[in-house]
Amino acid sequence: MKRSLVRRIVLNGTGLLVFVFAVFPVFWMASTAFKPNNEIFSTTPKPFPSHPTLEHFDLVLNGGIAEVSFWEYFRNSAILALVTVVVSSLLALLAATAVARFRFRFRTTFLIMLLVVQMVPLEALVIPLFLDLKKLDLLNTLPGLAMVYIGFAVPFAIWMLRGFVAAVPRELEEAAAIDGAGPVRTFFKVMLPLVAPGLVATSIFSFITAWNEFIFAFTFLDDQEKYTLPIMLQFFFGRSGNAWGPIMAASTLLTIPVIAFFLIVQRRMVSGLTAGAVKG
Repeated sequence: MKRSLVRRIVLNGTGLLVFVFAVFPVFWMASTAFKPNNEIFSTTPKPFPSHPTLEHFDLVLNGGIAEVSFWEYFRNSAILALVTVVVSSLLALLAATAVARFRFRFRTTFLIMLLVVQMVPLEALVIPLFLDLKKLDLLNTLPGLAMVYIGFAVPFAIWMLRGFVAAVPRELEEAAAIDGAGPVRTFFKVMLPLVAPGLVATSIFSFITAWNEFIFAFTFLDDQEKYTLPIMLQFFFGRSGNAWGPIMAASTLLTIPVIAFFLIVQRRMVSGLTAGAVKG
């Protein structure tokens, strides 16, 4: 009994310590966003602002430094992130179903290539992708950048979803077929609800990948009106100094949609574990 109690205390304490280390930078970022400049550069930093202010948020939202409204960058990032999530999830689900349920030539090779793609550094692909988009006349366009994001999100999503699809018992599909359900209805009524947790996990990865990406967006986009939110942050760094207040305010605003997206889809991660498995 004592050993079990000690083990529980150690595990909970370790989890709490990891949580503090993970959350503290985010907390300090949000706290700094509300601090006036004299408190930000104070030699005795405080965890909470003594005189909270919204001037940094006002500067970011009104484009005081970046020249273009924050909402222009937000729109571009939102479009890229949502398109990446929808398209990559659809393609990955279909591909994962094929890999998990069917046997075909070079199936193992295909799975190995999915891992190999993940090992290639993104920086090594900037020039080849730049030339490819230029040939396709998609340079400096959001659709071209979306294609790049989808290309990087799909292999990881296929690899993850393959395990979820393979874990679905074939007996459930056979039972649905006996009840008169066709392949399409079986897929949407039986397979899709059970694979929902995997779709949620991959959609979160795809969303974060597109939302936070900087290198490709900064390289492939030349029109400031098409810039994304991560590129906006560079306007607050200058030779004469860095505007840390607006930087933290903008970073806080960038974090909110990611948290909101997770809160929206996390219910499906739980409900999808059992949905569709029981008839009636």
